[in-house]
Amino acid sequence: MFYTVFKNVAFRPVIKCLFGAKVVGEENIPTTGGVILASNHLDAGDTLVLPSMIKRQVTFPAKAELFAGNRGPISKVVAWFLKEAGQVPLDRSGGRASLDGLAPVLQVLADGGCVGIYPEGTRSPDGRLYKGKTGVARMALAARVPVVPVAMKNSQLKKTAGILWIDHPVVLIGEPLDFSEYFERGEDPRVLRWVTDQVMAAIHELSGQTYVEAYGTSVKGGSLTQAEADARILERPGVNTRQPEPLPPATG
Repeated sequence: MFYTVFKNVAFRPVIKCLFGAKVVGEENIPTTGGVILASNHLDAGDTLVLPSMIKRQVTFPAKAELFAGNRGPISKVVAWFLKEAGQVPLDRSGGRASLDGLAPVLQVLADGGCVGIYPEGTRSPDGRLYKGKTGVARMALAARVPVVPVAMKNSQLKKTAGILWIDHPVVLIGEPLDFSEYFERGEDPRVLRWVTDQVMAAIHELSGQTYVEAYGTSVKGGSLTQAEADARILERPGVNTRQPEPLPPATG
């Protein structure tokens, strides 16, 4: 109830009417059942525009630390809002803890919910599309759900006279991707990488962004220079990834 009221009263009228947002391809999102919406990530505005413009409720995994509410009054408000809006914590510390940390997200999918995720793991540092992290593949294979590619355009926040706004954002939604033949291979690194690259390739086709075969976090963190990133531009994601052989059908 809180999510629906807040979306339809506080966000959707502003984003659709004042910002001139539009969505193309919403019919590609299954109306029921667990599904992952995998999107590029241009700016913080993405997380406002996407859920405001589609009918289904979208759950975004947020950093687990945000749910603690132990860093002062504002953090308490943030934690309260995330919980009331039906968002779930995601442990991003890596390793076994990170895998176990997927449990709240997988529960949303098992309950037939719609989960939004940014496979790049961070906002694009320069508007280009960067290499996807395999969390999206782990979720899809573990929950046995389709992945719907999404491309955000013109969703960057702007500031005029101290007022934040977005100039005619567009949400492009592609057809669902079915990875059911790999559901039994959710721990195979080759499968995880191939599935992730297929998701990124579908996002790339929708967005038309230049693709860089490097993690955006590497550019933001300074471990990869702009020149080094430029040298890793490819025609599309997954161009160097070979599709793993599916398991033979069970017999007997």
